[in-house]
Amino acid sequence: MKLAVIAVGKLKEKYFRDACAEYIKRMSAMTPVEIIEIEEEHLSAKDERNPVMVERSLEREGRRILNRLWEDDLTIALAVEGRTVTSEELARMIEPAINPPFKRCIFIIGSSHGLAPAVYAGCRMKISFGPMTFPHQLARVILLEQIYRGQMILRGSDYHK
Repeated sequence: MKLAVIAVGKLKEKYFRDACAEYIKRMSAMTPVEIIEIEEEHLSAKDERNPVMVERSLEREGRRILNRLWEDDLTIALAVEGRTVTSEELARMIEPAINPPFKRCIFIIGSSHGLAPAVYAGCRMKISFGPMTFPHQLARVILLEQIYRGQMILRGSDYHK
């Protein structure tokens, strides 16, 4: 099964880009992870406080995300209201033998406003890193580390302790 992360927005800070690149490099010998960056809608400070404008921007981002998904994807959205999972549970999510009908496992990270309702509705599951709030760029680093950890768990490596 192929692995991918769809993320709204680009990584701006070099230290986040470097951290992501490190995990992607580590995974390249196992199951490589593709990063698909979706253009983030930019709102003015005034529009940030306008629920209608936020909803419209989420809808536009959502269409761009949905256009990148296939019918046979295992789609997993990162969401505050999602279920918290252990590293072992995440490893099972990316285990091809457990998920044979799916060709790709796609993790989706939204913008600071989240994801469009249509994206959430189209996802097979929603997971959360817990009740704390993280910058979306850091969430990408954490997700990549957890995917790497999951691959190490599946290989029986000592990395996961």
